[in-house]
Amino acid sequence: MAVLDALDTLAPIREKVAAGERLDFEDGLALMETDDVLALGELADLARHRRGIGDEVYFVQNLYLNQTNVCRVKCKFCAFAKTQRQEGAYTHTADELVEDAVTQYATSKFTEIHCVNGENPHVDLEFYADVLRKLRSALPDVHLKFYTASEIHHMSKLEGCSHEEVLRVLQDAGLGSLPGGGAEIFADRVRDLVAPGKEHPDEWFHVHDTAHRLGIPTHCTLLYGHVETYEERVDHLLRLRDQQDRTGGFLAFIPLAFHPENTVFERRGFRFTTGADDLKMIAVSRLLLDNVPNVKAYWIMMGLPMAQVALHFGANDVQGTVVREQIFQAAGASSGTEQKVSELVRAIQEAGRIPVQRDTLYNELRRW
Repeated sequence: MAVLDALDTLAPIREKVAAGERLDFEDGLALMETDDVLALGELADLARHRRGIGDEVYFVQNLYLNQTNVCRVKCKFCAFAKTQRQEGAYTHTADELVEDAVTQYATSKFTEIHCVNGENPHVDLEFYADVLRKLRSALPDVHLKFYTASEIHHMSKLEGCSHEEVLRVLQDAGLGSLPGGGAEIFADRVRDLVAPGKEHPDEWFHVHDTAHRLGIPTHCTLLYGHVETYEERVDHLLRLRDQQDRTGGFLAFIPLAFHPENTVFERRGFRFTTGADDLKMIAVSRLLLDNVPNVKAYWIMMGLPMAQVALHFGANDVQGTVVREQIFQAAGASSGTEQKVSELVRAIQEAGRIPVQRDTLYNELRRW
């Protein structure tokens, strides 16, 4: 009987999806509240087909680098950041990072470097621009996906200049795109609880809006599974959709499950999200974000087997080889720090999809 009730609840939404109509806030809330996860997955897969997204599943060969884990903000959900005097704190020079990247490139031939950092108050804009220039010189064919909107905002505060001025300096130095981190949840109530020292969400949007207008593509995220409500998740997604309507600069959306290990939330009894909640977030993201073409099932967060299932819940990207990811590892991720291309291909094929290796901008490099 409960299943019939759930199906009846989703019936009007199914009609909208089949007709290609845009879903609204109440639809999003109904999707979040349903217990029929399988029906939700079916709806998301229908939406994927209706929007002309085929059975291709993308991945990229990428290297993760971090210049510094020193951070002025101590977000309660973060297990990565350190103060400058704290054990384990580091700030690498541009030459150290370039040497490391070149050494890695000799073995893995990655096409993208993904770099995010703490908001280090002890360095300046030139510190960040210098590493971009030197990496571009050493690895001219590698796309540099560097710095979250929070970091860009931090740089602008340090330099006393605008977001646009910072982005132009970095773009001239070799910046190719921005990752989507720093969004967390846009609701003021939540940010006051989990990241009280962080910038207002309006700043995150302003950075991405500015980047899009400068021709810099970006990514977008949502961090879920901590103190947010379903209403706040839906509001977050719809704000991203509105931004995409305005500028169209988001390449992909990545829902990120909160990992509580080594954070204050672990001491308060928080646990990892369930697989059902992870699949629900993937599906609802695909259904509500009708203008963002790619939804990622981030295997390092959910594990490769669950990422395979997520490919039937609206996801069409499994991120990449993710060599040496540190953010989720610090928070207790146990799915490893690297995946070989052959394993990603096998996992995608076993899920009944077509593996496609891409570059950062979703240009096809190889198809299996």
